[in-house]
Amino acid sequence: MKISVFPKGDLEAIAVHRKMSVHDWIEKARALPVDGLELYSGMFWRTTDDFVDQVGEHLVSAGFEMPMLCASPDFTHPDPRRRAEEIDAEAELIRITARLGGPGASTRVLSGQRHPGVTREQGLEWAANAIESLLPLARELDVTLALENHYKDGRWEYPEFAQRADVFLELLDRIDDRAHFGVQYDPSNAIVAGDDSADFLDRVVDRVVTMQASDRRLTGDASLDDLRSSDGTLGYSPLLEHGVIGRGLNDYPRIFRTLRAAGYDGWISIEDGVNGMEELRLSVEFLHEAREKYFDGSTRVQVATHEAARKAAGV
Repeated sequence: MKISVFPKGDLEAIAVHRKMSVHDWIEKARALPVDGLELYSGMFWRTTDDFVDQVGEHLVSAGFEMPMLCASPDFTHPDPRRRAEEIDAEAELIRITARLGGPGASTRVLSGQRHPGVTREQGLEWAANAIESLLPLARELDVTLALENHYKDGRWEYPEFAQRADVFLELLDRIDDRAHFGVQYDPSNAIVAGDDSADFLDRVVDRVVTMQASDRRLTGDASLDDLRSSDGTLGYSPLLEHGVIGRGLNDYPRIFRTLRAAGYDGWISIEDGVNGMEELRLSVEFLHEAREKYFDGSTRVQVATHEAARKAAGV
């Protein structure tokens, strides 16, 4: 298992206000004992080959790999022109992933926003068709598209269309490819959706290709019942906050045992740092301890179910 980090606490400064660059983040991350950095589409203020190559060179000189590029395509937008633009933008990010991460690296895909008036069936059809249309490019460049059980991109107006587990699983089942398509598992997002994160993993573990590790904790006397909305989702609430991994609501011992039993020994990216670098460092330490305890200290990148699918597909 290799460990990477994602700058949750600095994301707005980088992608929204542009007070911090991706190069600043790479330098800041040098202080952490990790193997890679997970990047985000909003970090690429330019997408020219020169700019992308500069980022790649900086990653290499700092001793990092780039296992996944987080993207937030909106494939459920009711305007067909917007959906086509989202597909084109995702294709560009797949090319950037291949340029920075090489064969086997992942590009995140989402379903899109829960736009008012878009029915479940229509949204599922649009999202599945969009992902299918991108798979030939993913196969050509040997990039894996990773569908995340997400909540809401910071730039979005509405939550994730496939936030609920039943919708997510139906979208997943519509796409047969297992060699270049799988699940990006985030346990905290399962909690935000009102699900038990370990139970959710049991349902998707055979298709997990990447993982983000974060944790959420309740504040004050709040309970999950206090947070649930009428449709069974939680959303982001002031009663539910980020914290050091292993100190929140996720049952990480069970999660790690499930991953190990399924043959997952791949990347785990830490999504933390909202409360500063010290908490991020503590989360890194937690993952190091977990690697020793649950993965025998392995620093390989081997995902048994994904490798079997690739072999069966002749990759």
